[in-house]
Amino acid sequence: MDAADPITAARALKRGGLVIMPTETVYGLAADAANARAVAAVYEAKGRPSFNPLIAHVPDLATARRIARFDDRAERLAERFWPGPLTLVLPVADPEAVCDLARAGLDTVAVRAPAHPLARALLEAFGGPVVAPSANRSGRPSPTTFADAVEETGAAAVAALDGGPCAVGLESTVVALLDEARLLRPGAITRAEIEAVIGPLAEAEADARRSPGRLARHYAPDLPVRLEAEAPAPCEAFLAFGPAPAGERVFNLSPKGDLAEAAANLFALLRAADRSGASGIAVAPIPGEGLGEAINDRLKRAAGFVG
Repeated sequence: MDAADPITAARALKRGGLVIMPTETVYGLAADAANARAVAAVYEAKGRPSFNPLIAHVPDLATARRIARFDDRAERLAERFWPGPLTLVLPVADPEAVCDLARAGLDTVAVRAPAHPLARALLEAFGGPVVAPSANRSGRPSPTTFADAVEETGAAAVAALDGGPCAVGLESTVVALLDEARLLRPGAITRAEIEAVIGPLAEAEADARRSPGRLARHYAPDLPVRLEAEAPAPCEAFLAFGPAPAGERVFNLSPKGDLAEAAANLFALLRAADRSGASGIAVAPIPGEGLGEAINDRLKRAAGFVG
């Protein structure tokens, strides 16, 4: 499998094939959202539980309106943050466009318009919604480089788009707009930014099953992960944040303590630590405000617990 162009990749999707697709968040394993057989192949390639819904990726708001029912809150969020790393969970408008398997049997659909130019070119060439969960085996750290995506699920793909390293490095923020607005998964677009547009967000519990990435053990490396560590134990790798001593198994998310840099580096450095020959991975404390909420969410799931 060689790196492809968007037109070739779109043709592969139309034939029911799987395509590795870059986005600004992480690399995805893409399939035609309407093709249940292709969606089943995504689940098989990832080893993903079928009750975990997939996000439908579209090129623009007009396409999103054809598959989901937008209220005023959804319109305002899409106008403000699309294209970009925000997923909206809305009542489904066209259940044929995003098949039942992709929606995990739910009456809602998760939809977003990615900002990465190659993703947008592919979606425009394809002409319909595309599911594209992260291109890793289920529960593993999401790939943020082309090489990691190919290593994880490249054997299942018939084409791949190399978009370079992902700029954001964390999966999209997910907001459900069904009754109360609920933050189902934190991401690069923060709680405060969303609340500035539509007001207070309720907690996830009532609608948590409608979002991907909600399993307790998720984004996990093979090694055990220990959080809030001031220093590594003997034989542990260390994910540092801010000033830290150098070392063979020290991987610094951001030497200057920048949360955006830490988010962009998180999954790649988790993978590097996982390959380091250590007995486990210790992670330095990460501030919880702003983007830190999303980073800590991913780390808690990597460690096998939430909260």
